[in-house]
Amino acid sequence: MKNYIFILFSVLIGLTFSCSKNDTPGDPGVGNPLQIELAEGSDLVLESMNEFGLDMFRLLTEDEEPGTNIFISPTSISLALAMTLNGANTTTEDSMAYAMRVDHLTADQINETYRDLIDALTTCDDKVILEIANSIWYRMGYPVLPEFLDINNNYYNAEVRALDFGSPEALDIINGWVADQTDDKIEKIIDEIDPAHIMFLINAIYFKGIWSVEFKKENTHDGIFHLHNGSEKTVKMMNQEADLGYFENDLFQACEMDYGRGNFSMLVLLPKENIDLESFTDELTNSNWDSWTTSITQHKVNITLPKFTFKYDKELNEILSLMGMRIAFGYQADFSGINGIGGLYIDYVKHSTFVEVNEEGTEAAAATVVAIREFAVADGPVYMVVNRPFIFAIREKTTNTIVFLGKVAEPKLE
Repeated sequence: MKNYIFILFSVLIGLTFSCSKNDTPGDPGVGNPLQIELAEGSDLVLESMNEFGLDMFRLLTEDEEPGTNIFISPTSISLALAMTLNGANTTTEDSMAYAMRVDHLTADQINETYRDLIDALTTCDDKVILEIANSIWYRMGYPVLPEFLDINNNYYNAEVRALDFGSPEALDIINGWVADQTDDKIEKIIDEIDPAHIMFLINAIYFKGIWSVEFKKENTHDGIFHLHNGSEKTVKMMNQEADLGYFENDLFQACEMDYGRGNFSMLVLLPKENIDLESFTDELTNSNWDSWTTSITQHKVNITLPKFTFKYDKELNEILSLMGMRIAFGYQADFSGINGIGGLYIDYVKHSTFVEVNEEGTEAAAATVVAIREFAVADGPVYMVVNRPFIFAIREKTTNTIVFLGKVAEPKLE
């Protein structure tokens, strides 16, 4: 066998809206996924999110070394970017929407679908823990438009907090929020707060699912895992035989294992021995994904799967630029929807994930931060909006003599 790679590119990779029933005796909830019904047009947003995730995963695979584990949450990244999109205008808004694959949708469609999706995903299965949290942290005193904050609070339930970014505690406060939301699986998402940073938009997702049919620990054994470079590694292999979702074609075998009542699942895609992983990854398109997942049927499957756990961290600036939103990272960016005047751009988009798969089930977490900063003085204009009471002086510069000094509490023309 050339190599075995188990592709887990989203906490929600196996989310299904219509699942085959596979009742387990004694537990009427298992095998009976709750049918999630969203508003008309929501399917277009969900298709776009999947397309965005698949496109990003292919680009990450090309960008990383062949032996690198990759694990991302398209849902987390999409939610963080969607909140940011609400502050983008003109060509920046257009380019972000294109990169997110939602350029054919309205802002209302996007926001309303994500609002309903967050509610549905976090409540559809009481046998699975899925928590989604959003937050916006902005520099205390910075003039953020109330409309921008209201939209993200109303649709994304974003916790909004003004924070003294110059305080030594600020970094720990933000990272502590992420750790709390991810059960300490992701302890740090921000390394530093630059004086030019004015806002951080963050999404955090935590998932813990117990297999509907658990692996028995006594069946776990040492086995050989073939690495990409031809070498071998001894790992702990789990094994079970059960009625599971299954699909096979000339490229790969696929096995789908449910969590809880069956709304969530893990889908394992194993390329055939003669198929190189990189070439197989090229086939991960939205149309193929839809075709493959709709072809899954129930079979008795004997599956051997390694236990594994790892973390993955990635700055996504270059990947998102390749996907079409390069303008958002430069001086031509227009985020006037955040402060009403512009002068802002995305400093970085950082994504961090954690996953552990064992006999009991799966624990996973993801966090995404979009850091917004002001243009440096040397790079562009400094924006000053004198829209509140102010002091003014008339002075002689060489002697620094104050000739006049005043306060304007209410501008008048008399």
